[in-house]
Amino acid sequence: MDNLFQLLACISAGIATFSVVLIFADMFSSLRLEKEENQQTEEGKKNIPLLFRIFLPLAPNTYPIVRSDLLRPQLEQAETQLSMAGYDQTLSAERYLGLRIILGIFGLVFTILLFLAQQPAAGLLAILLFILYPGVWLKSIIRKRHLSILKALPNLLDLLTLSVEAGKDFLTALREINARRKTDALTEELTRTLHEIQLGKSRQVALRDLGNRVKQGDLTSVVNAIVQADELGVSIGQLLRIQGEQLRSKRFARAEKLANETPVKILFPVVLFIFPSVFLILMGPIIMQAMNTVFNR
Repeated sequence: MDNLFQLLACISAGIATFSVVLIFADMFSSLRLEKEENQQTEEGKKNIPLLFRIFLPLAPNTYPIVRSDLLRPQLEQAETQLSMAGYDQTLSAERYLGLRIILGIFGLVFTILLFLAQQPAAGLLAILLFILYPGVWLKSIIRKRHLSILKALPNLLDLLTLSVEAGKDFLTALREINARRKTDALTEELTRTLHEIQLGKSRQVALRDLGNRVKQGDLTSVVNAIVQADELGVSIGQLLRIQGEQLRSKRFARAEKLANETPVKILFPVVLFIFPSVFLILMGPIIMQAMNTVFNR
């Protein structure tokens, strides 16, 4: 029984440590410096986690390594991911990759110190946190941004369809609808595209750049269809109506898929957390009474 209690204590300590790490990671991703938060401008500047802000001043020291041919694929990948996340105007690919190098070095030093202090588990956890956190943070931003665009796109297409069929020009309708929408990922990207068109970029090129920059499948499909319809002289109103219906059907199908996956996803936490608690509450007194009876004999 003593070994069983020790095993349960170790498992509980591990779960508690992992929960604390998740809490600190969430704090780093949500904390902001008040000074820069008050300096939000129309240039599309965005806040970055506090952990990044601490080490960003050291990132330029790694530029000779970042600009080498060895890290060129990683630099291009970082540039693409930052564009997809909407952070390409806030954080350059060189600074982001340099930041990852600095965090990796700091995590390695911190891990060595923890090993010297005879805390190997905490050391491994620390180096994993410093190495994996930047990539996990960026991928989570991309995922949330794509989901926001997926949710907002069908409604935008419906409004565009009504405006275009009422006789408005496509760009005029897009500008007016975008000005009335609440600020989200799709609004930010459309605002940037409209600014590029105002600065002299052609509509087809600006829309293609929008699709290449965001790399969200449904948005890219809609943009390519609009560009082709514009080049071939096809009615944009009918095209927008068809695209909106298709996206709405996709959204309903995705919602049904997620609903069908819910019983499977909830099975693991039920078996791991709820069933043991119920078992201990119901069977614990019986087991203790039986053990007392056996040992008292």
